[in-house]
Amino acid sequence: MTDSQDHWIYVVTDIEVDGPWPGPNSMRSFASVAVTGDGEELASFEAVLEPLPGAAPNPDTYAWFQTHPEAWAAATTDPQPVHEVMARFVGWVRDLPGPRMFAASPIAFDGAWIDYYLRRFTRYGLVPGPYEKDRLFDGPGLCLKSYAAAVTGRPVADVSSRTLPAEWLGNIPHTHRAIDDARGYAHLLGVLFRRARTLREPAG
Repeated sequence: MTDSQDHWIYVVTDIEVDGPWPGPNSMRSFASVAVTGDGEELASFEAVLEPLPGAAPNPDTYAWFQTHPEAWAAATTDPQPVHEVMARFVGWVRDLPGPRMFAASPIAFDGAWIDYYLRRFTRYGLVPGPYEKDRLFDGPGLCLKSYAAAVTGRPVADVSSRTLPAEWLGNIPHTHRAIDDARGYAHLLGVLFRRARTLREPAG
């Protein structure tokens, strides 16, 4: 339990993909860090996945990765079958104490890929439909990019790992290695929640 009485567990996730489109392109790796609302890390998960059947890297994305060879190596070395990875991820999430909420920066991109892979390879989705009773995540999801904009008063487009103070991300370099970036964003979540609580405390 946190001092804010926030009982949620936040599954902060970062993905590395070889193109913009789930299906034609592949998610090559992803990592999740489970934290409390105060940013206390409870557990972590990371995996490298085999490319999807029939998929191919987007040429522009692949060219960018060639300028970041360490990130490409981290995202592609020793890949595991996708269905096995997603089954392990589901088991890992379900073993976390609840309630559980997915979080990413931005959720519109990372969340879309995780939802696609969950629905294609498991019985779950990121945000369940109205008649899905067996749910992997309990909440609607949290976009850290949008939340950071709200807390700081900055335009959403101006919020990124490059523009926020390094200490807000735990001084963890944004390496495009999924576990590094997920851990940095997990630290950011705790910072933002603490700042938001300070903002709403009565003056005097």
